[in-house]
Amino acid sequence: MISTPQQQAVDDAITSRRSLRAFLPTPVAHEDIVQILQVAGRAPSGTNTQPWKVYVLQGERKQQLSSAILAAHNNPELAKQHTEEYAYYPQEWVSPYIDRRRKVGWDLYALLGLTRDNKAGMAAQHGRNYEFFGAPVGLIFTIDRIMEQGSWLDYGMFLQNIMVAARARGLDTCPQAAFTQYHRIISDQLALPDKETVVCGMALGVADMTKVENSLITERMRVEEFVKFVD
Repeated sequence: MISTPQQQAVDDAITSRRSLRAFLPTPVAHEDIVQILQVAGRAPSGTNTQPWKVYVLQGERKQQLSSAILAAHNNPELAKQHTEEYAYYPQEWVSPYIDRRRKVGWDLYALLGLTRDNKAGMAAQHGRNYEFFGAPVGLIFTIDRIMEQGSWLDYGMFLQNIMVAARARGLDTCPQAAFTQYHRIISDQLALPDKETVVCGMALGVADMTKVENSLITERMRVEEFVKFVD
């Protein structure tokens, strides 16, 4: 089958999406942010519930949130007082999921020159999540607490749309579940209504491709490894 320009453009936007962990300070135009979110809002949702809510942070407001979270993250005793509001990962890890998790983690740390013994270095790298990896735009996503599992599936499609729409505009992203640990700080900083649950964060901007961490390309399964054609 011969690919069309439209197909190639869509495929390129999807396959070029990666979680980038270092960004340039290059500003992102307000119009681009609005367009990306408008396009992403076309994501499907059960009975058109559209369960997503987005908080866009830039400049001083973004720095205030980062500083508040880092003050807790960098203090082990304070950090222990903050736990995720929902379980993102399984309570019990089994193969092949634990193997993939370990590989991507150690591949990243190897690029950064971090060894298993360098706990401080790994903690500092993890802390860069809360600075949105230097991106000029930070996004915080929330969902109404009354929504159930189906709406969270819808939310994932919305998040993917944001990342693909960003790539179509030459921008990069990093979705960040790390923010969920500090949902109480986020709620306080953003004055979130009690009914909203923090889903995740996301960095948005122009990736700094001179940084070694952005050379990481994760391995993906071949189609035959996760698909069964039923005759």
